[in-house]
Amino acid sequence: MIRRIATVGGWTLVSRVTGFLRDVVMAAILGAGPIADAFVVAFRLPNHFRAIFAEGAFSAAFLPRYAATLEIDGLVAARAFADRLAAAMVVLQLVLLAVALFFTPQVVGVLAPGLTGERFDLAVAFTRITFPYLALISLETLIAGTLNANQRFAAAAAAPVLLNISMIGTLLMAGLFPTAGHAAAWGVLAAGVLQALFVAADAERNGFGVRLKMPRLDAPTKKFLKALGPAIIGAGGVQLALFADTIIATFLPEGALSTLYYADRIHQLPIGVVGIAVGIVLLPEMSRRIAAGDKAGAAEAQGKAILFAMLIAIPFVAGALAIPELVMRALFARGAFSASDAHAAAAVLAAYGTGLLAFVLMRSFIAPFHARGDTTTPVKAALTAAAVNILLKILLVDSLGVVGLALATSAGAWLNLALLIWFAQRQRLESPGVDFGQVVRLLGAGVVLGAVLLFAERSLAPLFAGMTLHDEATLLVMLLGGAAVYIALVIGLLGASWLKGLARERSTAPVHPEAPAAD
Repeated sequence: MIRRIATVGGWTLVSRVTGFLRDVVMAAILGAGPIADAFVVAFRLPNHFRAIFAEGAFSAAFLPRYAATLEIDGLVAARAFADRLAAAMVVLQLVLLAVALFFTPQVVGVLAPGLTGERFDLAVAFTRITFPYLALISLETLIAGTLNANQRFAAAAAAPVLLNISMIGTLLMAGLFPTAGHAAAWGVLAAGVLQALFVAADAERNGFGVRLKMPRLDAPTKKFLKALGPAIIGAGGVQLALFADTIIATFLPEGALSTLYYADRIHQLPIGVVGIAVGIVLLPEMSRRIAAGDKAGAAEAQGKAILFAMLIAIPFVAGALAIPELVMRALFARGAFSASDAHAAAAVLAAYGTGLLAFVLMRSFIAPFHARGDTTTPVKAALTAAAVNILLKILLVDSLGVVGLALATSAGAWLNLALLIWFAQRQRLESPGVDFGQVVRLLGAGVVLGAVLLFAERSLAPLFAGMTLHDEATLLVMLLGGAAVYIALVIGLLGASWLKGLARERSTAPVHPEAPAAD
């Protein structure tokens, strides 16, 4: 399982690196002004809906049911199930797209009420270009789910790289468009087409290609629909809290939306590379094991996923809390993105950092519920956390501005995680068997690493002062040195044998013999 997580995480890292390059280009060309604010709104709207209807709710309901059908009834039955749902999804997405395009001004007005004048008009224009991305990426999500359930992860994990390449390409040709925001928006739409075609080609090549068939209300479909409703509510609750960020930030001074966006991009790096990658692999793994009656194996897989996620995420937490301004200056302070913009974004990054570990671990604690077809329990946790999150945003924004929004998001993440753990204990789900002493030692390594980074920044800054790329050079040296320090701390506190044991694979529930070998 760790090898498959590494596959997904590796491609996700490539996606995040190219995404960083995309954001560097965006920061240099769009800056943090009205066009950037309008594009951020237009980019977030389809992504919010995608997180609700595609990667959020649909994946949570579809993948466990597909995996169980594959395990019990075989590949032919699983493909038929996917084909019927694909047809239904296409129809629903076309209806949603038509409504959204017709009522775009009203949608933008509700979800970004602080935008007026030029920013509002640009946001409407950009949203009409980017919104079809939702329909394309929803189909891509279904196909990716069938690949993941058959232990083929590479293509689905690599597809987001195309979004970054597409947007970089159109931004570099911004002179051919009315504004740079138009260029970025068309890059998003082109990426949706490329991503859908990319995963569809991989599915065809491996025998999982989707064919549109008339939906039928059979037993698997009924179970899917039963799980889908709560999953939509839960994903909607999480996105509602993120919507609140967008809505509130539109009332803050110009540039607040962009500051939030760039800090969130760094914050999302470990969430994607570690947290989401672990969840993508863990959910089908636990679903297959539970369908085969191997509950102990499912719990063991969860435990390894938790420890692996902590191992990789803790250095990111240390960096976000210890050296956020250096990170933002080195990565973004060029072109239209000023040093003052980097300073503002650094405070937001540090606030996000307080909840980063909770975000990374979230998928590992949601998986046991979704693998059992229970999408209701995570909804209770998500909605409770979202309500607290939104209340805190309202309370903190007056005194702390955009930093208050990020702190509220972090608090909501910790509450969500705590509730998931409590619900799992109350339902007497199998314990993942994580050693508390190992957790404490990992956290201790992170504390020491944070102190080392603080000291190193103060020591190295004078040495590189005057260099053309002094911030970049300082950050690079600290990344390499910090990695060496952290590895030494982990080996010293936990031992090399612990790392080897974490990577060791336990025999897995067999993939259906009709399916090709895993990535």
